[in-house]
Amino acid sequence: QVQLVESGGGLVQAGGSLRLSCAASGQISSISSMGWFRQRPGKQRELVAIITTDGDTNYADSAKGRVTISRDNAKNTVELQMNNLKPEDTAVYYCNAKRYSLGFFQYWGQGTQVTVSS
Repeated sequence: QVQLVESGGGLVQAGGSLRLSCAASGQISSISSMGWFRQRPGKQRELVAIITTDGDTNYADSAKGRVTISRDNAKNTVELQMNNLKPEDTAVYYCNAKRYSLGFFQYWGQGTQVTVSS
């Protein structure tokens, strides 16, 4: 089992920046990829960015140029640097981890609120 805990959310004005962090614990050696998703009120949860164990990254079109995902294997953390935030970025942001050994499993953090004011 993998446990994920997010931090770093908060209130920021449009154009500002936030850095989210996700700490993983448990069977972290089995994780294949980690990522960040967000869920806006009344909307489906959507991908923001993912990073694989090889360091490959993928970003949602809305995040490209404004968001950078990174990981620190020594600290078992993954971070999401968000710049030039917009009001439409307001959402609960969730850390996600996936593994494929002995079947597919994915894990979610509890979420951290990001609010961007205009």
